[in-house]
Amino acid sequence: MGIREDLLDMKKEVNELKEQSFAMELLHDQRKQNRRLFIIIIIILSMWFVTIGYLVYVLNDIGTEEITTTETTTQEIEDVDTIEGNVINRGK
Repeated sequence: MGIREDLLDMKKEVNELKEQSFAMELLHDQRKQNRRLFIIIIIILSMWFVTIGYLVYVLNDIGTEEITTTETTTQEIEDVDTIEGNVINRGK
């Protein structure tokens, strides 16, 4: 009976080692998956911040005009004058 008991003990040890290695394999796979998810979350957050920043920039830029400091020239044509782009007849 000594050999049979030793054989059963060895089988139990082998099964425990298989379970331990399976558990360790699961832990390693979980660690890799967590790392991938963390990288994906960081990428999504950075894209979100860039989008928000771009929208703030665009919405802040709407309605502003760039004013140039060139000399204004007036152009008179015989009976027609323009004020702010509207054609006005002087009535001469």
